[in-house]
Amino acid sequence: MATPLPFFVYGTLRPGEPNHDLFLRGHTESEEPGRLHGAALYEGPGYPYAVEDPGSVVVGELVTARPASYPRLLLALDRLEDYAPGDPRNLYERVERPVTRDADGTAVRAWVYLAAPAVTAALRTHGKPIEDGDWRCRR
Repeated sequence: MATPLPFFVYGTLRPGEPNHDLFLRGHTESEEPGRLHGAALYEGPGYPYAVEDPGSVVVGELVTARPASYPRLLLALDRLEDYAPGDPRNLYERVERPVTRDADGTAVRAWVYLAAPAVTAALRTHGKPIEDGDWRCRR
């Protein structure tokens, strides 16, 4: 099993968004604002994609799962994000990245779902960037 790390969520898994209630409510120890440096956000079909981009920042939440919920939650989020290790059809790749807590500026290692390589290439060519890195503000 993967190392139990917090998750950095930036789209439909954020508090107040539909997948938060379906997947995270009741399964977390903490949820706190954070920022992923070195990534940019793009519009997707009803949800966003984060892609590696050295000069950009993505706004979201750092979510720490309850230990008893972690294994089940990891599997559920991998399914939601269409991620299977090594599968070339992945929409997202789950990667470990430092995320900065807004409250105190400390960096925390977290799981982040970034766009898979083929999706990233298409987004960079034809995608619509979310300039401020905050999916909630796009509306």
